[in-house]
Amino acid sequence: MKQSLGLVSLLVDDYDEALHFFVEKLGFLLVEDTPVPEQGKRWVVVSPPGACESRLLLARASSKPQAARVGDQTGGRVFLFLQTDDFWRDYERYRSAGVEFVRDPREEPYGTVAVFRDLYGNLWDLLQPKGH
Repeated sequence: MKQSLGLVSLLVDDYDEALHFFVEKLGFLLVEDTPVPEQGKRWVVVSPPGACESRLLLARASSKPQAARVGDQTGGRVFLFLQTDDFWRDYERYRSAGVEFVRDPREEPYGTVAVFRDLYGNLWDLLQPKGH
């Protein structure tokens, strides 16, 4: 048996500002941006560079309860873990692009990690696992 998580939905306020952050600042690839006019939305999928299976669906909030969760999908906990093969390359690139780091880099038993905030406030780990 083989299974994988193909998409994780990330609530956003605006498709274009989210695309700017993920594609321009983080260097993610735009996989798909398809209008869904009958629902008044777009199907917008991005992926970290080099990723084969993991992708984010940038889902515009369409109700008050959803809008209230934009930027706080996990109640303040780190939400997503972006693994890299070169922590310092990506850390410096993100900082120079204006990405806000809320926890400085540190060495942990599992690897090198720092926490950054996306454009809406969700917390992410930038992580290079030990041995990579």
